[in-house]
Amino acid sequence: MRTDFDPAAMPRNEFYRLLTATVVPRPIAWVSTTSADGTDNLAPHSFFTIASVAPPVVQFSSVGRKDTLRNVEATGQFVVNLAPEGLFGQINDTGTDFPHGVSEFEAAGIATEPSLRVKPPRVAASPVALECEVHSTLGIGDSTVVFGRVVHAAVSQDVLVDGHPELSRLKPLSRLGKDEWGTVGEVREISRIRHADWRGPAGDR
Repeated sequence: MRTDFDPAAMPRNEFYRLLTATVVPRPIAWVSTTSADGTDNLAPHSFFTIASVAPPVVQFSSVGRKDTLRNVEATGQFVVNLAPEGLFGQINDTGTDFPHGVSEFEAAGIATEPSLRVKPPRVAASPVALECEVHSTLGIGDSTVVFGRVVHAAVSQDVLVDGHPELSRLKPLSRLGKDEWGTVGEVREISRIRHADWRGPAGDR
């Protein structure tokens, strides 16, 4: 037995809550930007993923027109900072609807460090920063998808094991439904099966 939901017959926010409660967990792009007049902005965006490998492109969606989107359109640059468990409170702080022109870095007391290839600063305490130049944007309904070509990646040595980022050290947060956030929890490993090694469905093995 299932319950049916028709987005055409539901208020926008009700179906939005249904989507964000079922498309989980969602990684968080903690996006830093700089406005045309030089004000640094920092905000979490949980509609975020990889769009392309070659060239390396990541994407995030801005629901509505917020400072992040305005700055990206004005300057063509942004940084995706990984959102780790240890900065949970600060990440939530930067989701506050501060007035236009207020720097979340300053309001939330978050230290910055210079980026190498773009103007917006990195979050100094974040273990990973993906410096991006805007590839393109796409408006869909009330949202805008921002595609950013990664021109530089900076990873803290503290999270590298044999030169590769280790999940247990990254400790990324994710967004769930309502006001819920997720941590990594139990991690399982399983290898892809080559057709030559196929022995039937997993339930039959």
